[in-house]
Amino acid sequence: MRAAISPFILAITAVFTALVCAATMVFSIYVPATHGFFNIGESMVFLSALLFGPFVGAFAGGVGSMLADLLLGYPHYAPATLIVKACEGAVVGLLNRRNPKLSSKIAWRTITAILGIAIGCLLSYVGSVYYSGSAELTLSLNIISVNIPTAFWLTLGSATALVIIASGLLMEPEFGWLIFSVVSGGLCMVTGYFLYEWLLIYPLFGIEAVALAEVPINIGQMVIGAIVALPISKAIWRVFPQLRGKFS
Repeated sequence: MRAAISPFILAITAVFTALVCAATMVFSIYVPATHGFFNIGESMVFLSALLFGPFVGAFAGGVGSMLADLLLGYPHYAPATLIVKACEGAVVGLLNRRNPKLSSKIAWRTITAILGIAIGCLLSYVGSVYYSGSAELTLSLNIISVNIPTAFWLTLGSATALVIIASGLLMEPEFGWLIFSVVSGGLCMVTGYFLYEWLLIYPLFGIEAVALAEVPINIGQMVIGAIVALPISKAIWRVFPQLRGKFS
């Protein structure tokens, strides 16, 4: 018989569910091609999973993000968000707990480099093919016409790859596994929304969405979320080392 969930975990889950919802709502940019929006909620999804494991990460990620969809007026994404963000939090939490403790710095840095190159190439390809040229940026109710050159996406992809690779080189070896955990969860999110927009959103809600259009946006959410969550989690573990041993 499984032990009951402790009041502390229930309280932490409630707190991070609210934080995920708030972080998702505090800044959003409407994406006309998918009738969705860019947000920074990944930061709190990742943080909850890294600090307190897969249960808190899954519940806070799924429920908190779904509530934000409903409150912001995107109910057509709420069913997908509940499942996709819950899977994202669960994957990050589970992988972080299963750190293989490789002793070789070369192995860690290789893992980090491969991830950085893969993400940078994906971002460069999708952005340059589907987002170059004339585009409209919708921020709140204001529509701004812009021209995005292919070089922008190539530069952005290269910069993203370099930042991830540099992080693996400058940080301790275990940081490579943290990056792997976060990126794996983030790619589950990217893939989940792509499949939902490609296969289900039109049959369920009659909304035509260009599924590929949101891939670079979701990669951006993942990268920003990692940039925020990883340093914060490491700072918290430094102050409260018992948290890492107990929950991750």
